Amino acid sequence: MTVNREIHLVARPTGVPSPQDFQLASTALPEPADGQVLVRNTWMSVDPYMRQRMDDAESYLPPFVLGEPLEGAAIGEVIASRSTDVPVGATVVHFKGWREYAVVDAAAVTVADVDLAPAEAWLGALGTTGLTAYAALTHVAPVRDGDVVLVSAAAGAAGSVAGQLARKLGASRVIGSAGGPAKTAKLTEIFGYDAAIDYRAGSFAEQLAEAAPDGVDVYVDHVGGEQLVAAIDALRSGGRIAVVGAISSHGATEPVAGPGNLFSLAAKDATLRGMLVNSYFHLFPEWIGKAAGWLADGSLRTELTVAEGVERAPSAFLDMMRGGNVGKMLVRL
Repeated sequence: MTVNREIHLVARPTGVPSPQDFQLASTALPEPADGQVLVRNTWMSVDPYMRQRMDDAESYLPPFVLGEPLEGAAIGEVIASRSTDVPVGATVVHFKGWREYAVVDAAAVTVADVDLAPAEAWLGALGTTGLTAYAALTHVAPVRDGDVVLVSAAAGAAGSVAGQLARKLGASRVIGSAGGPAKTAKLTEIFGYDAAIDYRAGSFAEQLAEAAPDGVDVYVDHVGGEQLVAAIDALRSGGRIAVVGAISSHGATEPVAGPGNLFSLAAKDATLRGMLVNSYFHLFPEWIGKAAGWLADGSLRTELTVAEGVERAPSAFLDMMRGGNVGKMLVRL
């Protein structure tokens, strides 16, 4: 038996989670059964959607079980296999993060080509992070030549990819929002945004009017709240909004009011469409085929914020929810 360290959810948060809601546990890991593999995880992801799963409420994914390990994307090396399809030594992506070792059904892993890109990239730009940006800008709120594109949480995992992708898809101007001068500097200096809005530095609507005086055609929304309201007001005729997330409302203890200007979408012949990345997994081969080349030639730039050790996973998650990351937040195990 192998001693395994894993993070359990031991209390359901009220509002913003706290370190006391998590517990580091040591368990004995069983051998894989027929059709399973044992993976030594090397990297794991923490993501905003995980906050919803901490509540005992119905959503598109079931809630985390108290006293059991949390789940999420991870990548690692197969160290034992009882599957002819996945050999020992393969690097695989799966959904049993928040632990150092995982027994996973072979049918539930994806073999990653680490010669194509480093292991950590398969949880970021080549994973659901990058796919989210790609699906948002090609299918949900497709970019057309000459469009003005706005992205919120633009220094985050998906947002940092979305701005660069919008340009590749023909946008004439790309505007990003982030919190604080360090992040807004990253937007223009690293991630290729034409203009950056610091939502902490005064009226978002006024800053948006200055950055896009003629309005915007596409908005990729990761935030909701004030930024969504301002984007709807700034939307031009025929504009498109992709609702990816609403991190401003995560941890709210009261119902969050929706935008009061939704009906203006009708007068603008505009669309606002939500998306779950799960619905676009069929685009993975297409996306990886493009993005791997862009990563290799340096035309797609990414950054990571890395915490070390499984015991740091809860604090990494809490830091990410407070906006403490640039690019993808990962835990190296």
